[in-house]
Amino acid sequence: MKRAYKFRFYPTAQQAELLSRTFGCVRKVYNLALHARTEAWYQRQERVNYNATSAMLTAWKKTEELAFLNEVSSVPLQQTLRHLQSAFANFWDKRARYPRFKSKRRSRASAEFTPSAFRWRDGQLTLAKMTDPLAIVWSRSLPEGQSPSTVTVSRDSAGRWFVSLLCEDQIETLPAAESAVGIDAGLEHLLTLSTGEKIANPRHERADRTRLARAQRELARKEKGSHNRAKARLKVARVHARIGDRRRDHLHKLTTRLVRENQTLVIEDLTVRNMVRNHRLARAINDAAWHQFRELLTYKCAWYGRNLTVIDRWYPSSKVCSTCAAVARNMPLKVRAWTCRCGTTHDRDVNAARNILAAGLAAAACGAGVRPQRELSRTRRSAMKQETPGATQGTRAL
Repeated sequence: MKRAYKFRFYPTAQQAELLSRTFGCVRKVYNLALHARTEAWYQRQERVNYNATSAMLTAWKKTEELAFLNEVSSVPLQQTLRHLQSAFANFWDKRARYPRFKSKRRSRASAEFTPSAFRWRDGQLTLAKMTDPLAIVWSRSLPEGQSPSTVTVSRDSAGRWFVSLLCEDQIETLPAAESAVGIDAGLEHLLTLSTGEKIANPRHERADRTRLARAQRELARKEKGSHNRAKARLKVARVHARIGDRRRDHLHKLTTRLVRENQTLVIEDLTVRNMVRNHRLARAINDAAWHQFRELLTYKCAWYGRNLTVIDRWYPSSKVCSTCAAVARNMPLKVRAWTCRCGTTHDRDVNAARNILAAGLAAAACGAGVRPQRELSRTRRSAMKQETPGATQGTRAL
């Protein structure tokens, strides 16, 4: 399968200037093509495909206004037209929204190079229109005997440069395991497992909140358009980058451990997009990064031959007794431990994780998702995972 290897590199002043111009040209071509396709559809009801936009690009280069497009490699410009075609294909198939224009500050600065626009020799990468190879920090080795089929160069908001090499890789599946685990996501504890283990929430954003607030205050005092404001913005971006790196590293280690130890993993289909509408908890939910956790878990299970089951979001896992299957009518969110009529005392999170596991195994056996019974969820809100408005910083989203 195709696998991307991402590395950081440090360009020279000439390389950074050329790449920055390439990013600008890529963004310009993308926006011009999107405008042309949108105008053709709304004015003439015509669909413009990739071949037509490619011909437009040739014409644009011949104009005096857009002659600067000839100063960079043509391959990234052609690739951005292909990406626009893919964006429209996803829109037509109702997999994504209508493509949006790329902003200079809000869009990710990147450019994609195919083999005709770079040279890979003796472990060194040289891009088109460059004389010297990139100074890449090789944190790991590429698959033996493989050369990259695609190279993507990017620069984040903190000013760091990265290169992503797409290579053919053979990923071996892990030996089969007998264990299965149910996973309940939360805020007090990032994850609660059906085994009773509770994984602490590191709260990376909160750890750097003071530093972030100070940097944002300094940014607010700077005059718009000044060099000092650009420097202050870079400081804010570096704090955010530090938070994101630490969070990503923790989730990678956590998901890798869960995939290695268990053959079957069961999680809930949480709608994070709806949950963050609660402005009192949006910051904590984003810091927990449940959506990123699910993405990492999904592709790692596919890589290593594990089974991932996602149960219905309305399943009332917290209200059901994992011992006798009795359903509690009232379960306020402030109740973190409760005793069933059968005499079993439950920790709310552990009980939910055990019910998630049982529901996932049942769904896998039946080949269908888990839906709550009508008497268990008269309204959608009763079964929805949520937080109380006055919840403290340790309350879990149930």
